[in-house]
Amino acid sequence: MKYTPQQLLHDPFLNKGTAFSPVERAEYGLNGLLPAAVQTLDQQVTQAYAQYLGKGDALEKRLFLMQLFNVNHVLFYKLFSQHISEFMPVVYDPTIADTIENYSALFVEPQNATYLSIDAQDDIASALANAANGRDIRLLVVTDAEGILGIGDWGTQGVDIAVGKLMVYTAAAGIDPSQVLPVVLDAGTNNQALLDDDLYLGLRKHRASGKPYRAFVDKFVAAATSQFPHLYLHFEDFGRDNAAEILDQYKDQITTFNDDIQGTGIIVLAGLLGALNISKQRLEDQVYMSFGAGTAGAGIVSRVYDEFVAQGMSPAEAKKHFYLVDKQGLLFADDPTLTPAQRPFARSRSEFANAAELTTLEAAVHAVHPTVLVGTSTQPGAFTEPIIRDMAAHTERPVIFPISNPTKLMEASAADLIRWTDGRALVATGVPSAPVTLDGVTYEIGQANNALIYPGLGLGTIAVASSRLSDGMISAAAHSLGGQLDATVPGAAVLPPVNKLDVFSKTVAVAVAEAAVAEGLAAPVADVAATVAASQWHPEYQPLTGVEIVK
Repeated sequence: MKYTPQQLLHDPFLNKGTAFSPVERAEYGLNGLLPAAVQTLDQQVTQAYAQYLGKGDALEKRLFLMQLFNVNHVLFYKLFSQHISEFMPVVYDPTIADTIENYSALFVEPQNATYLSIDAQDDIASALANAANGRDIRLLVVTDAEGILGIGDWGTQGVDIAVGKLMVYTAAAGIDPSQVLPVVLDAGTNNQALLDDDLYLGLRKHRASGKPYRAFVDKFVAAATSQFPHLYLHFEDFGRDNAAEILDQYKDQITTFNDDIQGTGIIVLAGLLGALNISKQRLEDQVYMSFGAGTAGAGIVSRVYDEFVAQGMSPAEAKKHFYLVDKQGLLFADDPTLTPAQRPFARSRSEFANAAELTTLEAAVHAVHPTVLVGTSTQPGAFTEPIIRDMAAHTERPVIFPISNPTKLMEASAADLIRWTDGRALVATGVPSAPVTLDGVTYEIGQANNALIYPGLGLGTIAVASSRLSDGMISAAAHSLGGQLDATVPGAAVLPPVNKLDVFSKTVAVAVAEAAVAEGLAAPVADVAATVAASQWHPEYQPLTGVEIVK
């Protein structure tokens, strides 16, 4: 490709900044455009980290990292890879919620994203081609930002969630950043504050729905899969009325994944398997209650239910182990407002003598006696002390996962759950939680962070060019993660730590790739682990190829 020297310094895929060697500076016309000193990548990382530490709060730190990303991808990812657990809550959740809510006001540059408008559908194909700019796109994260977990509908500002997700894919699993593309489908927004905001950068109209909306999505999918034939298409934060239907439509046609439905389900299943490994209890003996039955809650239930069936239980019997609780209380089959995802797990009123009274979580827990309680409600403090003590009175090792995020929306803190159950609860939270010490035992708290799953899931699928993402591949991912723990350690976490995200991502990738090959979804591979390793990108400066300087 042809560049002027200045353009080369502003291409984040190629720019090395002060690490350009004297030979490169002469060859590419960079003499005089950089300070005289030639730094190594390690020196740049040390310098950048010191600048990062000088920022006042998490938002300032994130803005600094995004500026670094805009300038130099290798430096950004080298720094990220050395501080994964420290940077994760800054680059992604929970700090990303602040930048999404303020995206238009903070906007500096698009960060390689593609903005597709429902009012300009004839431009979809050309927009994708322009954004790819000749790159071989293998992974695309797309959002319409209607249902960003915890904060709702943020219109085109939700593009930040796609950008951030892809950063985690690369930092955790080594997916080549030149092969990824973040996309937002701007179908309008029902967030009135955005519509009234003079700075809002998206369409100023209420969100489209029904057939016009679905036609927009279909046109995007057709254009993306046509232009990028080896695509892994990741849907993110679509609304509850659309997410499951879109996934059901495409999951048997293309290689696709919905993190809110499948990813959260996988990580909760992995956490549950880890908890049972500690408690030595059986999956088939668990009674599962979800508080929150939207896209995430119902998706998790579906994933765990599939595991019950995979382990030999009949579908009818497996469904008896699940209870959904939402704003109206325990969900019953005669409720006309049930979504398609909720309906299979709704209960019959005839099962309860007091069905009309089961309108609260407290009443439902008291009637059902769940052994597993998962919160996706975004209702802070919903897991109260009386509810948890009631639950713990009927099971030796209650499994309790308050995974709503950000922190201010958690159903309960890990410290309270450990204390209210006298250390018997097996806890995972959706945001990072500090260890809890009680009666001389320190309890490590697992984070039910989808980042433990989706980077490896994507890497394994892409590495062997699997034609689909199957339930078997998903189950393999959950089991590979759940098996990484030492259950003999007192206070052991139910999930592995995020600070080893890169290690576990590769473990997950190998398990997923092996499942794809075994199912015939990918061509036979002599050494799956070697194939996965060979497909990983590493943040190191490489000689520039195909670059022609126009002086």
